Amino acid sequence: MAGITSRLAAALPLTLPLTLALMLGAASAPAWSAGAGAALETPRIDQGNVRSLQSGARHFINNCMGCHSVEYSRYSRLAEDLQLDETDVEANFIFTTDADGEPTKIGSLMTNNMTKEYGATAFGVKPPDLSLTARSRGTDWIYTFLKTFYLDPDRAGTGVNNVVYPGTAMPHVLWKYQGWQELGEDSHGDAALTLAEPGVMSPDEYDTMISDITNFLGYVADPIKETRHSMGVLVMLFLLVLLVGSWFLKKEYWKDVV
Repeated sequence: MAGITSRLAAALPLTLPLTLALMLGAASAPAWSAGAGAALETPRIDQGNVRSLQSGARHFINNCMGCHSVEYSRYSRLAEDLQLDETDVEANFIFTTDADGEPTKIGSLMTNNMTKEYGATAFGVKPPDLSLTARSRGTDWIYTFLKTFYLDPDRAGTGVNNVVYPGTAMPHVLWKYQGWQELGEDSHGDAALTLAEPGVMSPDEYDTMISDITNFLGYVADPIKETRHSMGVLVMLFLLVLLVGSWFLKKEYWKDVV
């Protein structure tokens, strides 16, 4: 497998930004029924885990945002929700400029500078905005998609394919962390992924990184989820108290009615 890395690196266009996102591997990967598609896996994520969201934001912005935007979010809101200092966000999360060449401001939407034309040239289609992907496809889909890239020499340009989204134009840009996987069969004849060449991270470390990215995309798609759930609990408690009070009031009004 020594030549895999060099062959794949040569296959990728030199102009590809090191940014797209996401996938996870393990030495003992789960199996999928041949012809039945991938069975989606459920990641262990918690939108109330601020440290996970901070890690997910860092990995997403540093590795994915050069191609994928999250244009319904603002850097200032990200700083507030993730308990980050705005100065740190400006220094470490903002790498774009406006039309005048000035650094993007903290209150700006989280977009990138990739044009539709460049995206079409590099990938055949401009990489999509991921603001609502966790809503439209679900976090299970994102998580499983990110961990099921495998070597496919028939895929010109990228050299990889994906179990969840066959024919994807997205290259495996995080291969140095996960390594390279191959698609084969298990003892039952079902399709299964095996780790052919390890990355710099262990499977558990890589799983944590992908889970954090998935958690972050879940937050981006629904940034007030935790607030809404907290308010929902308070509303239910209020209604419960109101119910008890109303029952006693009704009992008092009707006590003399025969």
